[in-house]
Amino acid sequence: MTWPTTIEEAVAIQQQLRSQVRLHDEFDPPRTVAGVDAGFEQEGAIARAAVVVLSFPELQPLAHVVARAPTPFPYVPGFLSFREAPAILDALAQVSITPDIIICDGQGIAHPRRLGIASHIGVLLDRPTIGCAKSLLTGRHPAVPDERGARVPLTDRTEQIGWVLRTRVGVKPVYVSPGHRVSLDTAADLVMACITRYRLPETTRYAHNLASHGTIPTPRRV
Repeated sequence: MTWPTTIEEAVAIQQQLRSQVRLHDEFDPPRTVAGVDAGFEQEGAIARAAVVVLSFPELQPLAHVVARAPTPFPYVPGFLSFREAPAILDALAQVSITPDIIICDGQGIAHPRRLGIASHIGVLLDRPTIGCAKSLLTGRHPAVPDERGARVPLTDRTEQIGWVLRTRVGVKPVYVSPGHRVSLDTAADLVMACITRYRLPETTRYAHNLASHGTIPTPRRV
């Protein structure tokens, strides 16, 4: 696959692929869920992607892999997938268990051109994906009640593009949006089902630790 090297090329790809995103639940009841994340080496020249597949709903790690690939694109907000996706796709191709759902540490359709990294990867693989981001990229929302599981719509003008989800009392919410082949409501439900005692879903927690530190944390449940 050839990856773009300019903003103009990247925007054209996002505009082309956004029409292929499907926001309906197109999967059987999941038995596995994967987290994907990426870190960087050699001052950002190499992306180090991690995939961890967990059982669902038990959230026990079943398989994992780390892959490395050159980063063909600089860090620019709104274009994360062009920097991280090559390595993530390599990792997903190598993991021994094909996950039913993929949760990305980033945006789905909660993106200025409705094609964040979760949507991009989902369309390229035609697999169900969800974006669960730690920070807001685009859109507006009301205050989120300080209750575990509380959610408010994330909107861009009149369009709902995701949910702002409070996963723990007293901590910042996360920004959840469907990537591909998953509906708005189901995206938030599945992320919440992957929450234990931490702010982030276990998928992200496992993948981040593997990508950044080369280790998988000890499984823990509330």
